[in-house]
Amino acid sequence: MPDAAAAPLARRRVRVRGLVQGVGFRPYVYALARAHGLTGWVLNDGDGVLLEVQGFETGRFLTDLERRPPPLARIDAVEATGMPAQAGECNFTIRESEGGAVSTAISADAAVCPDCLAELFDPADRRYRYPFLNCTHCGPRYTITRRLPYDRPQTAMAGFPLCPDCAREYADPADRRFHAQPVACPACGPRLSLPVEDILAAIRAGRIVGLKGLGGFHLVCDARNAEAVERLRARKHRDAKPFALMVANPESAAALAEIGPEEARLLTGVERPVVLLRRHEGAPPLPEAIAPGLGWLGVMLPYTPLHYLLFHEAAGRPAGTAWLGAPQDPCLVMTSANPGGEPLVIGNEEARQRLAGIADIIVDHDRDIVIRADDSVTRVIAGAPAPLRRARGTVPKAIRLARTGPPVLAVGDYLKTTICVTRGDEAFLSQHIGDLDNAATIGFFEETVAHLLHVLQVEPIAVAHDPHPDVWSTRFAAGIGLPSIAVQHHHAHIAAVLAEHRVTRPALGLALDGVGLGRDGGIWGGELLRVDGPDFDRLGHLRPLALPGGDIAARQPWRMAASALHALGRGDEIPARLGSHGDAAGIARMLDRGINAPLTSSCGRLFDAACGLLGVVPQARYEAEAPMALESLVRTPRVLADGWRIDEDGRLDLLPLLAALIGRDPADGAELFHGTLAAALVAWTLPALSAHDLDTVALGGGCLCNAVLAEGLIAGFAAQGVTALYPRQAPANDGGLALGQAWVAARALEEHSL
Repeated sequence: MPDAAAAPLARRRVRVRGLVQGVGFRPYVYALARAHGLTGWVLNDGDGVLLEVQGFETGRFLTDLERRPPPLARIDAVEATGMPAQAGECNFTIRESEGGAVSTAISADAAVCPDCLAELFDPADRRYRYPFLNCTHCGPRYTITRRLPYDRPQTAMAGFPLCPDCAREYADPADRRFHAQPVACPACGPRLSLPVEDILAAIRAGRIVGLKGLGGFHLVCDARNAEAVERLRARKHRDAKPFALMVANPESAAALAEIGPEEARLLTGVERPVVLLRRHEGAPPLPEAIAPGLGWLGVMLPYTPLHYLLFHEAAGRPAGTAWLGAPQDPCLVMTSANPGGEPLVIGNEEARQRLAGIADIIVDHDRDIVIRADDSVTRVIAGAPAPLRRARGTVPKAIRLARTGPPVLAVGDYLKTTICVTRGDEAFLSQHIGDLDNAATIGFFEETVAHLLHVLQVEPIAVAHDPHPDVWSTRFAAGIGLPSIAVQHHHAHIAAVLAEHRVTRPALGLALDGVGLGRDGGIWGGELLRVDGPDFDRLGHLRPLALPGGDIAARQPWRMAASALHALGRGDEIPARLGSHGDAAGIARMLDRGINAPLTSSCGRLFDAACGLLGVVPQARYEAEAPMALESLVRTPRVLADGWRIDEDGRLDLLPLLAALIGRDPADGAELFHGTLAAALVAWTLPALSAHDLDTVALGGGCLCNAVLAEGLIAGFAAQGVTALYPRQAPANDGGLALGQAWVAARALEEHSL
């Protein structure tokens, strides 16, 4: 025992805040206290983890507490206060959780850890090939949690009493499953409705399988079976939108696509998103229907034991994990199980009803999915991850804000909807909900609002929304009985970037997207803004183009090509150049007369005009198909000298660039368009930065999901000594809009004492 004179007996009460429930934090504290010879206790409660330690090494204990937390933990604060020593205490214990107001967080679902994989493929282990094994460091979390504190009775595992063996592990501080809430085994845990060998046989036979996962069902088929892929497209009514692929390991992915260090890190991380990878030109061919017309593949690795078992079965059931270091043959389509734009299917009976006619067989199990969550999607932009869809594996990780603010609910817009709830200095952005164009998705929206507010125990004092009166989320905000704050669409895009980068000072923003209602009632989308908290000024915008036919022009890029020709004074060429795509003569008359052809400053429609002029996807089958195909053609962006003009009203005019695309080879034109657009945007922004004495520009809006454009802007500003802030935690597209709405609303509430 240490010399009491040198290190007096001390007792400390310690509050740990952050992501500290469901990640093995209490077992970690228990083991650490025992290692330091301390007595006391630890428990979960509404604020995180609370503990008391007593002994001669409490100072060293506190130092080590923050130094080596469990892999899935995130410590935000450790607060220690002195306490009177207690006589007669001889052990350190884990106490039952306590309730109360929740201010902690739930961890996201995590991919199978290496230790569990070793057990999964060990024929001598009692969990050999068990599809639901997990431990403190991996497995389901958010998608099975009904409420906090995070304990088994509060999860979908409540109906699975522990068998004696699992109970011993759960109670043994030396075991990896000590207080692991979803712990289970073949004797006491969930069961799969069909053997793995039968699932693989069905896939190999060309059948479509509805497979229950963590956040919902997938539709699975053999990605190399062109007939099966085409049949899946036809049944799901998904004409061309790319399918995600699952392969066994990075070595298998490298046979299909280019993988850099950051892509490899994303593929193998605990979040396991779908990662966009550039196709290998000489890669083994896949059916064109996987990702029609695109140079990118969406690839992910297995993240549940069941996924791994499919590849293990295909490999012949080798013992151990060495086989996972070599390329494996299977390549599976692994796409969300949802009919035509509706929410992801999560229930067993729901799957049998909603997937009838799509899946040939349904494979389910008896562990409920509490909250649905699609796979997250990300790509690498300028050497770092850029989320395109924030969902399973990431949600509900909090985005830390610059300061504490009032609790606010923000409800997004119409497309790629998410919601956001703020609590203190944290913003909780929900999983991807989808487009609010059908009753099922609206129901999912309401379900998500109720669940997130309930699980975080937040009572918002205001609701933020888009000002467009015809958007369903706006009407929802008006009807829930809270003060409502309308946040202009592009202001919200830039505010989201400033929020995650914790910027509180004024900044310039480039908001580049498809459509958003402007303050003047117009259709904005290519905006240069000065943002100062709840206020913004529109300093400039792209030269407007007409939308012949209105919204339909966003789905038919050839119409935007006609608009560009008309703006160039070459309207007489519209019938000859574009007549094969539709009533080009009628569109020309519409433009001449200014009938049903509203103006827009949208950067997205500028992309569509370029696509139409170059003959790249004249008729789009899904949102942004044409710009994505245009980006796929780019290898080396180039700048057209004199490709733009800036007029006296601060408008950026890119008609010279569009004129140069007419009759040009598509790949050549794509490289010229991307390089010139980025250079023009930098040149346009620099004088405004100087005039307002600013050195920071925030980049937001759906067009910034384009890696070529985003990297061109980031590099272009850096060359001029300007910091370009890019969204890294929330999507640049409308999936991040709710974060910006919440940030603006909170600042407005503070500033105006609303």
